[in-house]
Parts: sequence; structure tokens; C-alpha cells
Amino acid sequence: MVRIDLHTHSSRSDGTSPPAEVVAHAVGAGLDVIALTDHDTAEGWGEAAAAADELGITFVPGMEVSCRLGSRGVHLLGYLPDPTHPGLARELERILEGRDGRMPQIVAKLQAIGIAIEEADVHAVSGDAAASGRPHVADALVRAGVVEARDEAFARFLGPSGPAYVRRYATPLEDMITLIREAGGVSVLAHPWGRGSRSALDADTIARLTDHGLTGLEVDHQDHDADDRERLRAIAADLDLVVTGSSDHHGTGKVDHDLGCNTTAPDQLHRLLEAAAAAARASGRTVPTLAGPGLD
Repeated sequence: MVRIDLHTHSSRSDGTSPPAEVVAHAVGAGLDVIALTDHDTAEGWGEAAAAADELGITFVPGMEVSCRLGSRGVHLLGYLPDPTHPGLARELERILEGRDGRMPQIVAKLQAIGIAIEEADVHAVSGDAAASGRPHVADALVRAGVVEARDEAFARFLGPSGPAYVRRYATPLEDMITLIREAGGVSVLAHPWGRGSRSALDADTIARLTDHGLTGLEVDHQDHDADDRERLRAIAADLDLVVTGSSDHHGTGKVDHDLGCNTTAPDQLHRLLEAAAAAARASGRTVPTLAGPGLD
């Protein structure tokens, strides 16, 4: 049986392992196909693709883009877009600048409530990430002994209701779906009913997003219980959307998200790749390809 995980993160965003190690760990977990979907960046693709070629696993280039729908933050998985597409590249740069730009403000708010943390402490844990974001602040708080884990840092300080929360720029969701399509890629809503997004992403809204080119829903995810998955699968069937499943693996940065804990069915991956091939032809762009042994 082919095992496929289409949502993982490396140290190029808020994961804890370099891209090549994520690929190696995927092999160790018995996966046949792995996608790297770091936040708002394609920086890890080259390293991951080289590792996939060496280790004999199929690699799908992807990214998880920070978007907004009204006043709510929503994440969008993009697969196989051309990251040099001017519109897409401009938006990704703007999003990353927003991540970097708010980090000093977050640190200042933490200092104002008596927490001894410096910007240098955050940079020390963010390493080669494309931007230093809230997860890295959380890791710095863990390292300083203020909290025991990222989840506690978000719950106490960094979440939207926390004393150190700072809003940042995120692309309107409809615009990003269009940009990914114009860049020759395809888009899938990440954990659409996780983290309080159920009310924003109801069936009617998802149907409207298909008019902009939405390709799929990430149904099998740790943020979704059995009832959520059943209902989302029904919405996907009604709208003829691709259904994906994945771990949302972050290494040691997120518990209960082991590689392969949720997987995508092979026929759904083939549908996704067929849609990506059609988008690439329509865009006329040179888009990335799969690395590793490929698929039958």
C-alpha cells in the first residue's frame, strides 16, 4: 500500500528538522510520498528533493501560505506552483516580512509583562528559517524555562487573546488561491475546521472558493474528529474536490503529529497531480516537478 503524507514542516519554517532530515524520517516512517509545505516559502525544496532522489522516496514540492478570510486567519496548502511567479513571490515576501516585523513587537510585549526574553533569544532558535515567527518565540520561551511547550506558550501569551499577540499581514484567501493557480499550482485548504475555523469555512463558503480555483480539502488531520472528517468528506464529494490527509508534522515542535499519522489515498494524489499539470499548462510557467522515483 502506498503511504502519502502531504503536509510537513522543516526548520526552514517552524519545524525542528532540516529538510533532508524530514525526508529521511519519512522513509523511516514507511512513507512512499512526502510533501514539504513550509510556511510561506519554497526554500527547503532543493534540499528535500536531493534527499528524496538519494533515498528513493517521491517528493512533492509545496508550501503552506498564511491567508485571511474576513477577519480570520486561514492556511492554504499550495502544491507545485512556480515560486518565481512575480505575484506569488511578492505576496510570499510580504507575508514573511510580516512575520519578521512583528517578532520584535511580540518580544517587547513579553518584556512589558516581566518576561526576560530578547530578540537574540528568538533568532538563536529560529536558525535558518525564512522568518522568525511566533513558534520560534514559543521555543525561546521553552528554552528560557517560562513554559514547558509551544502549546502552553500560545495558550498563555502568543494566541489571539494572549497579552503578547500582534496581528500581521496575510493575503486574502481568494487572492492566494488565484495566485497559486496562475503560478501553475493547485491549492488545498489546510485543516479547514481546525482552530475555530468551522464557522468561517462552511459549505457555502467552500463552494464559493472553488470558483477561484480551490482544488481540495485537507480532511484527515489531527485537528478534525471523526464527525468533522465525515462531514468534510461529504462537502468534498458534493463539490468534486480532492480529499487529502496528512500529519502536519513539525518534528518535536508539535506533539501528536507523527509522520504518516494521517495519509492521502493514491487516487486522490493522482487527481491532485492531474489538476496541477492542467494548471501548469494553462499558466505557461516552468513549474517544479516531483523528485525521487515518481508514481506509477
